[in-house]
Amino acid sequence: MGAIKKAIILAAGKGTRMKELTAEIPKPMLLVNGVPVLERIVRNLGAAGVADLLIVTGHKAEAVERHFGDGGAFGSRIRYARQATQDGTGRVVELGKSFAGNDPFLLVYGDILVEPSAYHDLVREFQNRKGATGIITVNLGEDVAKGGALVFDRDFRLKDLVEKPSPEELLKLQASPGFKPWYNAGLYAFTPALFAHTARLKKSVRGEYELTDAIRTLAAQTAGVYGMEIKGYWIDVRDPELLARAQSLVR
Repeated sequence: MGAIKKAIILAAGKGTRMKELTAEIPKPMLLVNGVPVLERIVRNLGAAGVADLLIVTGHKAEAVERHFGDGGAFGSRIRYARQATQDGTGRVVELGKSFAGNDPFLLVYGDILVEPSAYHDLVREFQNRKGATGIITVNLGEDVAKGGALVFDRDFRLKDLVEKPSPEELLKLQASPGFKPWYNAGLYAFTPALFAHTARLKKSVRGEYELTDAIRTLAAQTAGVYGMEIKGYWIDVRDPELLARAQSLVR
């Protein structure tokens, strides 16, 4: 696999927890110190050499497409796909299959802000992990019951991943040797091998097609999914309080 030059950005959600703030614009277009969250992501990806982008839109899609156009003003080449039905992160990734083709790619959520260096780090980690089929970024200090909890071996190879674990599931994970409460930071690198697993997804108990289920089967089949700890700030801009936090951390 060559160097990563492509990224799929998921920006289709409604952002219901933002209430009136997303009545007229999609959540990724909310401003952090005067700049839309999604624009920060696009520019930081470009700075890391990842400038061929597919943005998956949904709610208020026109606002995104009008702002970015073909991406030329941002030093990128941007294409779009629209998610017609909100049925989970596993299904929406399928919209990027033809865009990715035979190339590795980053998968990025359009409402998560990280240090610009995180994109450089992820591209480099993928290059350095020979035979990797995926890299999943993680951090410590978040409540894993609210996201994805991960278990790795001593080589940071993924052993298990549980989406929003129940108290019983969390107790079982905590019994794993060397367990740390690694939280899924929502920034990934993948080979196209991922699509064989998203294509076979069935709905979870939550009634959605879960990306984490595809990652779990990819890891089990290839033994090639690894973790990478995010350095610096990490903000999931999911509600007004975290949006306010972002204003004080992100410059």
